[in-house]
Amino acid sequence: MLLHLWWRGRADPNYRKRWSERFGLVPSRPGARRRWRERFGVVPDRASRAPLIWIHSVSVGETLAAVPLIKELAHRHPRWQWLVTTTTPTGSQRVHDALDPILHGRLLHYYLPFDLPECLAPFLDALRPNILVSMETELWPNLLAACDKRRIPAVLVNGRLSAKSARGYRRFPRLTRDMLNHLSKIVAQYPADAERFVALGMPAEQVVAVGNIKFDLHIGSGLESEAQVLSHQWRGASKRPVWLAASTHGGEDEVVLEAHQTLLRDFPDLLLVLVPRHPVRFDSVARLCRERDLALVRRSDKRAPSADDRVLLGDTMGELLRFYGVCDVAFVGGSLVPVGGHNMIEPAAWGVPVVCGPHLHNFSTVASLMQEAGGLAVVNDAAELATQVATWLRDQALREDAGARGRAVAEQNSGALARTVEEVEALMPR
Repeated sequence: MLLHLWWRGRADPNYRKRWSERFGLVPSRPGARRRWRERFGVVPDRASRAPLIWIHSVSVGETLAAVPLIKELAHRHPRWQWLVTTTTPTGSQRVHDALDPILHGRLLHYYLPFDLPECLAPFLDALRPNILVSMETELWPNLLAACDKRRIPAVLVNGRLSAKSARGYRRFPRLTRDMLNHLSKIVAQYPADAERFVALGMPAEQVVAVGNIKFDLHIGSGLESEAQVLSHQWRGASKRPVWLAASTHGGEDEVVLEAHQTLLRDFPDLLLVLVPRHPVRFDSVARLCRERDLALVRRSDKRAPSADDRVLLGDTMGELLRFYGVCDVAFVGGSLVPVGGHNMIEPAAWGVPVVCGPHLHNFSTVASLMQEAGGLAVVNDAAELATQVATWLRDQALREDAGARGRAVAEQNSGALARTVEEVEALMPR
């Protein structure tokens, strides 16, 4: 495990930091141990008895999905304290930026310890959370067993399980069944996800499908104003068209840049906003642009693209949702390579038509809904990507209609957040 972290640290030095947290070595929460001695007549003060809600989200996507849930619960329960764990440095970087304005000093953040009893025991004993809320697909056998042993309810929310992942779990039926039985509840996204969890051994009465909380996305007037300012800066006096390639992975940037070079023949002032999924790839993607003689400006340069710039590299964190509000067409990555796709609900909420590759198993139901409605187009290569983007750039009415169809899907499928809040509240110890 240490070698793995050291190896990953070659690309991202943050993997070589805060190793003590990976072994569960964290400061004890004030009053945590006293609270667990109440049964022996030792009663802690009111502050130390504040419930601690533990949210585990692996990385950026899951952390951002958890923000509306945390915001709503924190509003309804102002005494609750919050513990948020992640496993990746990029997820860790987003936690305080996204949650400090909401929680106002009620937040603890650590890396999730290794899934070994020796690492989990000191972590749980130091913090003593009242409940574990795990996001989407974060299932760890020893973690769930350790919570069950300490009578800490554990719930998986916004749970998704693709057919491919279910096949993997079926290779270890006993381990999977035992792991699921340590969960108090699974709040799944869709009936198909719920059925797969039940087929793997989760009791049916402990599984409920409520929809995807990512549909409960609110774009406020402040965000709209910020997007309008960016649009004015990026488009300039000529009102140049803009398309966005978001959350791209290795192997996709080359395809996107090839498509962009094709598009420049018909749209010579077209600006591509290219946002790699992982910060460690920012420099390598910049080199790809220069190798193709595409004039580049980086978002971190803090200047607007000039008329000669052909690519704006999104090398900052936490701005992608704002960027969607600027573009005419959005490509959502992780889909031209077998990653499984990323969140296409965000551009849909802005009324922006979406293009994806064929690998969409992480968002299969969402992709199907949007594709059937006409708000999402699926392409296989650079030529098809360029053709689809060009079609929408040429025809404003067609583009706006596709965007409106995607936005209608987002609006029609909201409501999962309220149901999820109710399920979490019901599991909180009285």
